[in-house]
Amino acid sequence: KHSAIMMNARKKIVKEKGAAPTDLEEEVAKALFDIEVSPSSDIKAELRDVVISGAKEVEVGKGGGAVVIHVPFRVWKTVRKIQGRLIRELEKKFNKRSVVLVANRTILDKNFKRKGLKVRPRSRTLT
Repeated sequence: KHSAIMMNARKKIVKEKGAAPTDLEEEVAKALFDIEVSPSSDIKAELRDVVISGAKEVEVGKGGGAVVIHVPFRVWKTVRKIQGRLIRELEKKFNKRSVVLVANRTILDKNFKRKGLKVRPRSRTLT
């Protein structure tokens, strides 16, 4: 039973080239999965498509910590719709550590024309 939960939580993590998820990422994925399957959750349907691509712990101020959760840009639109409720739920699970959601954008190199784009948006550059 426990491994079934871990497998489903594992589906919430998408990392490039099969990199192994860290403990924090697994913890975040499990929290997302718990919110998704909890009967009282009102953001169930939206959470079905939400996956994470990474998570980091950051020290904030004196003894405070924050969890920065990276989501792929493809699911960012969905996350933005529910982010208020999602952050509240996640902060409950991560005993009062702040939770920040950020989109993981693809940085395009100078020859972005072959990707079929006319202009390279500033949000996709490293300048």
